[in-house]
Amino acid sequence: MSKSVKRVRAALEAAGLTTEILEMADGTRTAEDAARAAGCAVDQIVKSIIFRGEDTGHVVLFLTAGGNRVSAEKASAVAGQKLGKADADLIRAETGFAIGGVAPLGHLTPIRSYFDPRLLDFAVVWAAAGTPRHIFAVPPKALLAATGAVVAEFTE
Repeated sequence: MSKSVKRVRAALEAAGLTTEILEMADGTRTAEDAARAAGCAVDQIVKSIIFRGEDTGHVVLFLTAGGNRVSAEKASAVAGQKLGKADADLIRAETGFAIGGVAPLGHLTPIRSYFDPRLLDFAVVWAAAGTPRHIFAVPPKALLAATGAVVAEFTE
């Protein structure tokens, strides 16, 4: 098991969440791939969209439903700062995860995060577990509590 998956498992356990982390042979790099692998609707996939805060220089995480697109303008307003593109090195340095496998929790550093209310429409959602092949299922309210994210409107 990779260090990234172990870190996600530890974060889930620390939050009191009991869920199985599954490895998907075909990968889960995109929301569509993950939905196909999990056998769920695309909007049940928790996408981790990361921007770089122009004021802080740190990443800001937006957890959104798989079929939604994050509006850069709305996201900037929610974050209270202009947001720009976060490069792969910054994402890995602050989250500990590679693009395509960024989990909503288990980051290397504390990260400000925001939660798409669309995810709360489901009994269960699926999120990346640290690699582009690993996912886990969780009730969205439990994920919201575990991440400490703020529910906000930031999608197009």
